[in-house]
Amino acid sequence: MSFSDFLLMRNELLLVAAAVIILIADMSFSDENKRGLYNISLLTMIIITVLGFLPAPSGKLFGGMYITGDIYILMKNILNIATVIVLLQSRGWLEKPGQQKRMGEFILLLVSVLIGMSYMISSGHFIMFYLGMELATIPLAALAAYELNKSKSAEAGIKLILLAAFSSGILLFGTSLIYAAAGTLYFEGVMAILDSTAFTTLGLILFFAGLGFKISLVPFHLWTADVYEGAPTNVTSFLSVASKGAAVFILVIILNTVFKSLNDVWDPMVYALIIITITIGNLFALRQRNIKRFLAFSSIAQAGFIMLGVINDGGLGMATVIYFVLVYVFSNLAAFGVAAAIENETGKESIDDYNGFYRTNPRLSLVMMLAMFSLAGIPPFAGFFGKFFLFTAAAEKGYYILTLIAVLNTIISLYYYLLVIKAMFIDKNGAPIGYFKSDTAMQVSLVICILGIIVTGFTSGVFDYMVNLSQQFFLTLQ
Repeated sequence: MSFSDFLLMRNELLLVAAAVIILIADMSFSDENKRGLYNISLLTMIIITVLGFLPAPSGKLFGGMYITGDIYILMKNILNIATVIVLLQSRGWLEKPGQQKRMGEFILLLVSVLIGMSYMISSGHFIMFYLGMELATIPLAALAAYELNKSKSAEAGIKLILLAAFSSGILLFGTSLIYAAAGTLYFEGVMAILDSTAFTTLGLILFFAGLGFKISLVPFHLWTADVYEGAPTNVTSFLSVASKGAAVFILVIILNTVFKSLNDVWDPMVYALIIITITIGNLFALRQRNIKRFLAFSSIAQAGFIMLGVINDGGLGMATVIYFVLVYVFSNLAAFGVAAAIENETGKESIDDYNGFYRTNPRLSLVMMLAMFSLAGIPPFAGFFGKFFLFTAAAEKGYYILTLIAVLNTIISLYYYLLVIKAMFIDKNGAPIGYFKSDTAMQVSLVICILGIIVTGFTSGVFDYMVNLSQQFFLTLQ
């Protein structure tokens, strides 16, 4: 194996190098002055993200345990973009008194999660997939419990690690059944051998259940609201987009490769999960007054919408999933960015505290409004096109009733997203949140999110590019 072969892991090697640089920089700056560490970390992640869009070779490593190609690289680039935005939004919070000395820990854990997600996406072997998943999960639990002086944060970390361990056990048991049936753990080998039997069906169900926990699909969603509320807001925003995005990416790859022959088994399973996930997510979101719990149940409903693309086992389905995750990154991080800015300044998390917010902070109110419009799927924002393509993907396979149910649930979601806008623009408040100015990094992140919401919606080439990559991916499987 030559050095050029190792360059197939360009993204992962750059992230490992970034982790080493951050570790050295952390030791070089005093606890009282970590601004230099932050600047170095941010610049490093921006460089990695930019390099990710340069042409890269496709191929396999370690006998096919690691696979890379244009579609895999695109998925990793989306996660890199999300990480850069989260880093920008975290600056004001990290530079608070008492937080500075632990800044290096936060950034290093963030990069470690990203490394695990990258290996998980490029896995061509169930062991590689599992190692990547655990490398992403364990640092994520540490991030959830990052605020040591808050009991809710500790509770969030404990719940996440315990339930993640339980779901990993279920997933591993399912994997062992698949290995017993196929005699191999390589994706290509399993795909060529696997038959539809009761044994393999049970393995698929258990594997899907373990991965469903990562995506927050009902009934594997109960941890989501508590962890989202207890974790620091910037960690919650990362968890809501990067963790969910990575899990959805690998799910759509595995279902369309390893379990392609079991399509008749997982199609009705996904069909049922879509209905209950969207419906329960929406109904519980209606009741929430805490903004983080509200966005948690919103993310559960959005997970159901994403599965509309997964159920289309073709190029259009994969393209719509990738496109929707990209749109979701910009939309959700815009909403969480405003929530984080408000919490950092005032400590308030209730939607009732947003009453009259437009009077004192019109710009942040407009950003939140655009984010809510995009998440609700209101045209002409990117969220509308994302959901439209998902509905198209499901309808293409003849799932018209499912598409109708999803459209009706979109109307329900429109109501509760508009409640946040109503609170900011219409509801009266004798003592609204006072005017404050966010730090420059936060402002830059929100500008990026808004541009992403608008540009990805109006630029048809973005979706066309994803369709082309998805079609190429399926051609390689033939």
